[in-house]
Amino acid sequence: MVVVKPITNPVPYSAYKDSGVEWLGEVPNHWEVRKLTRVARQETGHTPSRKVDAYWVPEECVIPWVSLADVWQLRSGEVIFIEETKEKVSEIGLANSAARLLPKDTVVLSRTASVGFPAILGAPMATTQDFAAWICGPALRPKFLYFVLLAMRPEFRRLMMGSTHQTIYMPDIRAFRVPLPPVDEQTAITRYLDYTDRRIQRYIRAKQKLIALLEEQRQAIIHQAVTGQIDVRTGQPYPVYQDSGVEWLGEVPEHWEIPRLGVLLQERGEINHDGRINEVLSVLRDRGVIPYSEKGNIGNKKSEDITRYKIVRPDDIVVNYMNVIIGSVGLSRYTGCLSPVYYVLTRRSKDDHPQYLNAYFQTRRFQKSLVRLGNGILAHRMRIPMELLKCEPFPRPPAEEQVAIVSFLDQATADLDMAVSSTQRQINLLSEYRTRLISDVVTGKLDIREAAAALPEVDPLETEADSEETLEPTTELAEEFEAIAAGASA
Repeated sequence: MVVVKPITNPVPYSAYKDSGVEWLGEVPNHWEVRKLTRVARQETGHTPSRKVDAYWVPEECVIPWVSLADVWQLRSGEVIFIEETKEKVSEIGLANSAARLLPKDTVVLSRTASVGFPAILGAPMATTQDFAAWICGPALRPKFLYFVLLAMRPEFRRLMMGSTHQTIYMPDIRAFRVPLPPVDEQTAITRYLDYTDRRIQRYIRAKQKLIALLEEQRQAIIHQAVTGQIDVRTGQPYPVYQDSGVEWLGEVPEHWEIPRLGVLLQERGEINHDGRINEVLSVLRDRGVIPYSEKGNIGNKKSEDITRYKIVRPDDIVVNYMNVIIGSVGLSRYTGCLSPVYYVLTRRSKDDHPQYLNAYFQTRRFQKSLVRLGNGILAHRMRIPMELLKCEPFPRPPAEEQVAIVSFLDQATADLDMAVSSTQRQINLLSEYRTRLISDVVTGKLDIREAAAALPEVDPLETEADSEETLEPTTELAEEFEAIAAGASA
């Protein structure tokens, strides 16, 4: 294991001045504040016409082309340099569009749909019109601009307020003003942030790995219970089994029924025509059905018109027919309404326990088995038709056993759920700390020059790959991050 020192706490600069920029506030006296287009050449991208087949001949599409399909790799903040793109364009397509080939180290920013994700091009590439781009001049370091754009996310949200579409318009982008320390100080800042960010990200990955292990354990417990591999009342297998007729499910207890899903559940079919129900709900993987107000900046935005939304009642099972394969399904505790992209399923018989039915839906093996029913190109975005879903075999224990299974799962998963929640909270707090640290450093609220000068010439974590051992932070670093998390929650 590589031993690393804890991060030195930086302090404020000695003197400040007003930047004249609301989001930036005061900056150190010796810093400048410049219009971004004065220190970097602004570029944008374009999409060659899809109607011209000659522009999209697969063998000729060899130029990397950054599109919104690449934003997924930028969301966590671990990827700074884009090396590969989902799509490519041809030379003739590029030549006949407003896009152009941008040099390596160009800084790009997603400005539509998934707004506010910056990156640096790791090789010459083109972009779609969904990105703004800057080729930095000698007074501005690309990585410093990258960190500044990360710090500007609150400003991006302000610029989008009142906008019908999730976008930052080009006049607003051209008006960006940014802090500009001396070049050697920009280098020190990026070096310091690189050093700290590697440690924060590694610590977060270790916590994410722990959550994955806890989730695997939870899944194993649920799977054993709802498929009858054990009798939860005795902790032992049932005495006699029957073949379920489902390959992944295998054998189930002999006295269990195996009806079709449509025998147990039916679509509710209520529509919020008059808008009388105004509590909008959403479904998130591993969180289930929650009020839309609690989901944060994740997924699609709610419609302004909710009169086409489906009504949901307590104990309904809500299935996102585009994302059920990756776990977007849950049991509602609320009366509300949600998007038409969901199936709202209600029990046909009160003898069936809603929490048992939901637990079966939560098994990953059942979710993944639905891939074969899907329509679509992407495995995680396949539409599952209701007429096929309702034909799926669904194990049905007697009512009293369903109650026992639900009670067993509540007890058996309680500690795991608490551990996952606690670990996720630590991740969230460290992510918030990372965001605040980047903002404070690039806006000059903290002077990191002395701390940067004390860093080793070669950071051992820069080239060291993650492993079972290296994902564990040193005791000193772990204690520092635990203290940060504790302080952030105080």
